[in-house]
Amino acid sequence: MNKTEQAVAMLQSMIERGELAPGSMVSERTIVEMMGLGRTPIREAIQRLAPSYMIRVHASRGIEIPAITVEDQISRLEVRRAVEVLAVDLASKRASKAQQTAMRSLAARLEGRFTLQEYTDTIRETHALILDAAGNRYLGSLMLPLQGLSRRFWIVHAREELGDIERGRDLHRAILTAIADGNAVTAIEASRALNDYLVEFALAVVARQAAR
Repeated sequence: MNKTEQAVAMLQSMIERGELAPGSMVSERTIVEMMGLGRTPIREAIQRLAPSYMIRVHASRGIEIPAITVEDQISRLEVRRAVEVLAVDLASKRASKAQQTAMRSLAARLEGRFTLQEYTDTIRETHALILDAAGNRYLGSLMLPLQGLSRRFWIVHAREELGDIERGRDLHRAILTAIADGNAVTAIEASRALNDYLVEFALAVVARQAAR
C-alpha cells in the first residue's frame, strides 16, 4: 500500500468512525496534522474521496464532512442492493479455490464476538474478498464508497451495539459461505437480506427521531 492508498484508507476510516464529525468543516492542514502524513498523499486522498460523496471540497471554505441523513442512506441502499447482487453473483461463479478457502476461513471467524472496531475491520475484509473474487475492476469504484457511507450511518446510529454487530455478522457470514459454495442463488438471497436489514435499521432511526 503506497502513501496515497494509506491516506485514503485512514481518511475514510476517520470519517466512518466520526472522528471527523458529520456536518463539520475542516482544513487540509488539520487533516495532515491528524493523520501524520505528508500534504501530497492527503491532497490526493481528498481528490479520490470527493467524487464518492464521502467529502465535499469548497475552494473558499475548506473540506466539508457531509451530514448524515436517513434520506441519503435509503437512496444509497437502493443502489448498493443492485451493485452487491451483481458482485456476489459474479463472485459465486468466478471465485478460485484459494478465494473460496479464504472466504470459509473468514466466515468461521465471523462466528466469534467483536468490538465495533474489530467488526468494521472484518467487514471491510469481507467486501475486499468479494470484490476480488468477482473479478471486475469497475465494481470497486461503485461498491466501496456506498459501503463506506452506509457503514458510517450504521456506526453513528447503532443503539444496541452488540445485537447489531451479531446481526450484521451473521448476514455477512451467510454471504461468504454461499459464495464459497458456488451457490449464486443463495448468495444473492443473503445479500438482499443484508440490505433489507440495513433499510430496516434506517427506518428505525426515522422512528426514533420522530418520537423525540
